[in-house]
Amino acid sequence: MNQQTFETGYAAYQAGDWANAAAAFSQAKSTGEHAGRVDHLLGNCLMKLGRFDDAAAAYAEALEDESYGMVGALNTNRGRALMAAGRLEEAVEALSKAPEDSSYATPYKAYTALAGAYRALGDVRNAGIAYRNAAIDEANPDPSGSLRKLGGCFMDLGRPLDAIESYRTALDFASSSADTNAINCELGLAYVAANRMSEAVDAFDHATADGTFELTPEVQAAYDAARNAVAALTGPQQPSETDDLLAAAGYGYPVDPLDPTGSTSADLMPSPEDTGFFSVSEEELVNDDRRRRKRSGGKVFAVIIVLLLLVAGAAGFAYFSGFGWPTQESVVQNAFAEKSNQGDVNKYLAGSLNDDTRVYLAQIIPAGANVNITGVNRSMSNSEVMVTATLADGGEQSYTFSLVRDGIGWKISDINPVFTSLGNEQATLGTTPAPAPAANTEQNKEAANPESQSEESKQSESQQGEGNSGEEGSSTEEGTVSTE
Repeated sequence: MNQQTFETGYAAYQAGDWANAAAAFSQAKSTGEHAGRVDHLLGNCLMKLGRFDDAAAAYAEALEDESYGMVGALNTNRGRALMAAGRLEEAVEALSKAPEDSSYATPYKAYTALAGAYRALGDVRNAGIAYRNAAIDEANPDPSGSLRKLGGCFMDLGRPLDAIESYRTALDFASSSADTNAINCELGLAYVAANRMSEAVDAFDHATADGTFELTPEVQAAYDAARNAVAALTGPQQPSETDDLLAAAGYGYPVDPLDPTGSTSADLMPSPEDTGFFSVSEEELVNDDRRRRKRSGGKVFAVIIVLLLLVAGAAGFAYFSGFGWPTQESVVQNAFAEKSNQGDVNKYLAGSLNDDTRVYLAQIIPAGANVNITGVNRSMSNSEVMVTATLADGGEQSYTFSLVRDGIGWKISDINPVFTSLGNEQATLGTTPAPAPAANTEQNKEAANPESQSEESKQSESQQGEGNSGEEGSSTEEGTVSTE
């Protein structure tokens, strides 16, 4: 290794001059030489520069240097780089290896990134398992965040009762009022989904108690529906028909049904002289019957109102969770069928698209293909449907359909064919050139933050006899990396 070139790069690295640092690190090694420390720092620089494929290659090169160690941190960094580059299957493979390194002090970082990769692939179940592993890692400074995301996975899986337990546990570890409010809001939605309206109201009340947390319109609709349902179920109770009849006969409350006269004799049924029941006129009986019918109608009406409120609450929650009619899957399948039948595909395309884009999207759908839906990512206003189509002339082609909300249903806004290169790397072709992944998206914020070399290699550097190991390391805070 050229020590002078390395020191030049290291000085630029400390100053945050990622471009010059990367250039120096790239020249610090001889051809065929393994230098894990150099490649580790080079990978960090490339991540900061948004060159995610090159960063993944640098981390892989660092792993070739067995004397360097740092296997857990390097696999975590490589997995994040692959995620940011859109190579999700490879990211899962790399991130799954990171916790196997027994010397890796922060496996929760690998589990958190792994969960994000699984979510991007539409594998909610394995994402939930990864979030759970991150939550139970004693090194995790924020188990509340992992538990909250685990609750979201349970909700996506249609298991609101399990989501409730995750959110309630997350509340025990929440470190700020903002986190507590957000968790209580999601807990309220889980209670609504479980039809536990009273507890839902209590959770929403806690979320909004300090006035700093603002509910979205969809969540507010669920909150209102829960309150209306509770009010309807716990409103003033009307006396029973038996109580009315006894009151009309001259008895006060309460009345013992086994001794309505209040006597302690063995005569459990009163005589006509005692009750006065048989002295009631025919007109009084008719009027009493009318009152009973009126009360019965009111009870039926109240039941109908409660049912309508419950249905409205469920509908609001379904809309917020990304469900609609027709569903995302049926819109995509109908578009393929329309193309095969030489029909008008435009009816399934978003109205905001221009004419050229509509023509392009209609042409890109193959005719006569058999469609297999492989995954769906749902949200309130945008969704993605992953499709594998068996073509009429043989072979398979994968697509990613982007959909936008259209009323209560969905319309197609973009179609990205997924191609496989000779290197088995996936690439997509959209209606416009795909920009480099933005570092401020949720996935890239998790993916594009390399493990700090200084945090993970103090022991390694101390063995090398260097006294400045604690100075190295890139920022691990989210949102600090910008892409070119």
